[in-house]
Amino acid sequence: MPNHVLITGASGNLGSEVVKKLYDSGYGICATVGSGDVPLDMAAMLLDARQVDLTDEAATQSYVEEITGQYPGLRAAVLLVGGFAMGSISDTTGAMLDKQINLNFKTAFFVARPLLKHFEKRGGGQIILVGSRPAILPKAGKDMVAYALSKSLLFRLAEFINEAGKGKQITASVLVPSTIDTAANRQNMPEADFTKWVKASDIAEAIAFLLSDTGSTLRETVLKVYNES
Repeated sequence: MPNHVLITGASGNLGSEVVKKLYDSGYGICATVGSGDVPLDMAAMLLDARQVDLTDEAATQSYVEEITGQYPGLRAAVLLVGGFAMGSISDTTGAMLDKQINLNFKTAFFVARPLLKHFEKRGGGQIILVGSRPAILPKAGKDMVAYALSKSLLFRLAEFINEAGKGKQITASVLVPSTIDTAANRQNMPEADFTKWVKASDIAEAIAFLLSDTGSTLRETVLKVYNES
């Protein structure tokens, strides 16, 4: 049976690199994408591409149930959807917290919950979440509190998935990048040493490793992809 994988946020800077890497590795890819047209070269790599509001619980559950019914071999999900916001504790409002939790946590939880039922039925599966260094280092997160708090929930979600998945070949891993080398980050931090940042293609390689035969034997994995930044 072919290996199928779900990638959320596939049309973003990181998502496009993950799509390329996993497509080249032989995966059949289902993807959620942002608004606007999907580039033709990417569209050719996707079995299924849709715009789904992953902050909508009912819509997300319906989507996951549909694609797992259509592609019963789907064995993994790489959950990349998220958002970012600055703000210290004193600057952080309830609305800011709600927005970041919706973007960074609920978009993952609403996909993971129905996927776990599918994985139990098929005899196993993997979920890869993308955390952040500010979520685990207070010094890095003190000026982006809502973002860091929302990302920190993903580490606990992975722990719950791993506990529930024991003996069922169901695992969750958290990949933790430092600053990703993107055009937007270069524009926002023009004085930085870009050579110390992490390339999106290197993160894609790390994700492919986690999904490989060797990587899939790892348990309770938190993979820090920092380079020198």
